[in-house]
Amino acid sequence: MSQPIQTRALIIGTGFSGLGMGIELQRRGVDFLILEKADDIGGTWRDNTYPGCACDIPSHMYSFSFEPKPDWNYMWSFQPEILDYLRGVADKYGLRRYVRFGEHVARAQWEDTENRWHVVTKAGQEYVAQFLISGAGALHIPAIPEFEGLAEFLDAGGAAFHSAQWDHNVEIAGKRVAVIGTGASAIQIVPEIVGEVAQLQLYQRTPAWVMPRPNNAIPAGLQKVFATIPGTRALLRALIYWIHESVGFAMTRQPALLKLGELLGRWNIRMHVRDRELRRRLRPHYRAGCKRILNSDTYYRGVADPKTELITERIVRITPRGIRTADGVERDVDVIVFATGFHVSDSYTYVDILGADGEDLVDRWNREGVQAHRGITVADVPNLFFLLGPNTGLGHNSVVFMIESQIRYVAQAIAAVDKAGMQAIAPTRTAQDSFNAELQHELERTVWSTGGCSSWYLDDHGKNRALWSGMTWQYWLATRSLKLREYRFSGRR
Repeated sequence: MSQPIQTRALIIGTGFSGLGMGIELQRRGVDFLILEKADDIGGTWRDNTYPGCACDIPSHMYSFSFEPKPDWNYMWSFQPEILDYLRGVADKYGLRRYVRFGEHVARAQWEDTENRWHVVTKAGQEYVAQFLISGAGALHIPAIPEFEGLAEFLDAGGAAFHSAQWDHNVEIAGKRVAVIGTGASAIQIVPEIVGEVAQLQLYQRTPAWVMPRPNNAIPAGLQKVFATIPGTRALLRALIYWIHESVGFAMTRQPALLKLGELLGRWNIRMHVRDRELRRRLRPHYRAGCKRILNSDTYYRGVADPKTELITERIVRITPRGIRTADGVERDVDVIVFATGFHVSDSYTYVDILGADGEDLVDRWNREGVQAHRGITVADVPNLFFLLGPNTGLGHNSVVFMIESQIRYVAQAIAAVDKAGMQAIAPTRTAQDSFNAELQHELERTVWSTGGCSSWYLDDHGKNRALWSGMTWQYWLATRSLKLREYRFSGRR
């Protein structure tokens, strides 16, 4: 057994959160390491390589404010370009030397007598750190429904995989392919593969609101303008930001305004789908925004393609030859793609975390619901920080904006510990409870609670544990400075 590796701060993950946190700690002279379960950096944008994978937030906003890229090829960039951006950021700031690849965190335990976190990976390596920062986020554990018969389908020679684990060794050209799900991944996959498969079966449980969105390449001349004329890129970023904030205002304060978006969504269906019955089955019956609003100019064309069959009957089992639905129909399938999203509300339960006095954080969250103070720190759990933690996801704008706010907040907390001459910091239960009570009260009037749908934003008890309740500038204000009265220090040095 190798010796424990000591560091001041330990970061989990190398997506936007982990890399951004590393850059900030490097700037402040705080010793740190980053643990990455894979063999390369990139997080979500490394893992998701399915056909058509792209971001639904404009790239000039979905990037670090301190590391702008003027020459994005598309307004809404595709996965390879975003991954190249992250790799470029990691290389520019020399972050790879801090990363320990192939280290999948299994458990973390706070030792009261040492005022240190002991983190053990699945490979058995132990790390000891004063501060533990999770940059893992919530969209990294694929959710695959437990369909009866899947093993028999695979044994019979069929192929099946999640969209975030796309098997590029499986040939889909000329095959009968089933895509299960009609969310953000599916609307990109369907139009991308329909031209090469023999048949596409699209299994829809709930139709999505899909708005039209052209995504033409950004002309080289305009890229040059952003690169050479000061202020143009910043002006574009500000314009994008406030357009998206206006949608956020409707979602969080005036859901009735979203009816305007519904008119656009219905127009998008009519423009691309001639069949009246198919249009009826594609039309959502809940308020736009209740589930994530999607954007595509090509999805409905893919659904309307003669090779595509939209199936709305419930799947009852997977057979050795294909998929059987509740109406008794069995359809032969060669390849199944699960575009079924991720574990979100329970994603934090996949790592064993023992806090002060050996308290199991997963047990606490199972009892009380997943919650944190300002989405970052946890009551009475010393020196533990979450980036994109509970209730800091967004339904309308760039999470990178939220990440930067949180990175600054975490750095302030570490600096506060040093200034106080102490070893640890944790929010009080009173501060956390007060914050979350107000948060949940605000969420009650948002479209996610009033829009008439169920979604992955809600946990098993119907509580929204995923999204921020207001505008992103409000979160920026809420995390602009660490309020010491909300915290308790411990462990004098």
